[in-house]
Amino acid sequence: MNVRKVLSVVLVVFLFFPLLIPPAGTVSAAAAAPGISAEAAALIDVASGRILYSKNGSKKMRIASLTKTMTAIVAIENGRMEEVVRVPKEAVGVEGSSIYLKEGEKLTLEELLYGLMLRSGNDAAVAVAHHVGGSVPGFVYLMNEKAAMLGMAHTHFTNPHGLDDSNMHYSTAEDMAKLSAYALKNPLFRQIVSTKVKNISWEGEAYDRRLQNKNKLLHLYQGADGVKTGYTKLAKRCLASSATRDGRQLATITLNAPDDWNDSMALMDWGFQQFSPVTLVKKGEAIETVQSPRGDVLKLAAMNDWVYPLRKGEDGQIRKEVILQEKRITQELAGSHVGFLRITLGERVIGKVPITVQDDTPTMASKGEPRSFWQRIWEIMAGGMWSA
Repeated sequence: MNVRKVLSVVLVVFLFFPLLIPPAGTVSAAAAAPGISAEAAALIDVASGRILYSKNGSKKMRIASLTKTMTAIVAIENGRMEEVVRVPKEAVGVEGSSIYLKEGEKLTLEELLYGLMLRSGNDAAVAVAHHVGGSVPGFVYLMNEKAAMLGMAHTHFTNPHGLDDSNMHYSTAEDMAKLSAYALKNPLFRQIVSTKVKNISWEGEAYDRRLQNKNKLLHLYQGADGVKTGYTKLAKRCLASSATRDGRQLATITLNAPDDWNDSMALMDWGFQQFSPVTLVKKGEAIETVQSPRGDVLKLAAMNDWVYPLRKGEDGQIRKEVILQEKRITQELAGSHVGFLRITLGERVIGKVPITVQDDTPTMASKGEPRSFWQRIWEIMAGGMWSA
């Protein structure tokens, strides 16, 4: 190759080199989310509720036994775990997965929940529904009410187990991710779904029921701690999973996923690698100063921390805005909620942190302004020094 050709190649590389470097904040091909087999999927950061990944996340689909996540959390919040449940005849012989309940058999509600979540007992689901809701329809009402409270706008339940009984029992990957994140904040729910093996009573038998969790990820994936498997002929393979590493918990939902175990592990690996929790606001941090009607300069401070998972480059898209709800801001409001700090990522609001007046805000008096008689008395009693 002669010198002229070499120079031409160098010039072309030089001119186009900037185009080969992704702009700040963009995602390189190496950081792209993994390809997965699931028809629909979602990955959520449990603490913040941020959806980190979505594939057909708002598509209404059958969810099979992932339904039981809602059954469990409704039972936990509306029942007492030590209550003794007498198995109704309606719960005996329910098709599909079973813990082989017998009519009239007695178990605690907590035992039934282990049977529900570890072995996916459809009979346990019906027994729980009758005990907590009075009937299956009564319990389903509570399920749908809870879904509405959690903002699961594209979800509707018709039964407590997820068997294919109609086209009216459905949810979405993102809605189920929201539900998983909510449920995983309940200590008892976390304890149940992270249990690998559990023995519960078996009335009339010489031995207890031994329940082995169907969730293989508890053995396959580092930090795995939930949540629920699911399968029906129409829904196909469904999986809700979660894992905690270095104090961070992620949860995935995969619907109609032929390779569900690997799908979930790949998504969680990607989530742990690509997102990091960032403290955007610290409790007590001074946010802004305002002037009171008396002319005092007051500092507004955050009332709690705000931590949010961000990808590299996203920190430059964070914006913060103070929204005051009190028209008259005075020192006497110290400790009270006077407004909030609205935090946005791009165009999306990601958090609202309550703000207050700092207790130690300096007033005009501390700047050399005349102090009142009572202010001086207080300073003497507090051991302070003041000048005439």
